[in-house]
Amino acid sequence: MAIYQETITFSTEGDTDILDITGQVADVVKKSGVTKGLATVFAVGSTAGITTIEHEPGVIRDLQAAAERWAPVRGQYSHNLRGENNGRSHILSSLIGTSFSVPINAGELILGTWQQIVFVDFDTRPRSRRVMVQVMGEKV
Repeated sequence: MAIYQETITFSTEGDTDILDITGQVADVVKKSGVTKGLATVFAVGSTAGITTIEHEPGVIRDLQAAAERWAPVRGQYSHNLRGENNGRSHILSSLIGTSFSVPINAGELILGTWQQIVFVDFDTRPRSRRVMVQVMGEKV
């Protein structure tokens, strides 16, 4: 069994910025040489999430609106009493989750036609972000 990992870095705008990282993850899978296995995508940090959606403007707005319902921007967060302003960001990260795994077959990610892997930045400011992609499986 082969294991390969690589870190993807990029900048975000914060405030529930949603970026399609499918192509970058697919590139890591190709570099790994793994033909059958699993790719795990992990957001390094506690104010971001990794999930899958159809990355189009309507679904992006819907996910942003859902985040506002789940944890309102103007909500009361104990974390903010420490002088922070991102209590909401931590809550949303825990609800969406910081990792997502995708099967690999014939060296390709197994995703639906309209399914993309997205990074969601819940923090309150622009940031430089890191995502670790770990690929495990067989090289045939």
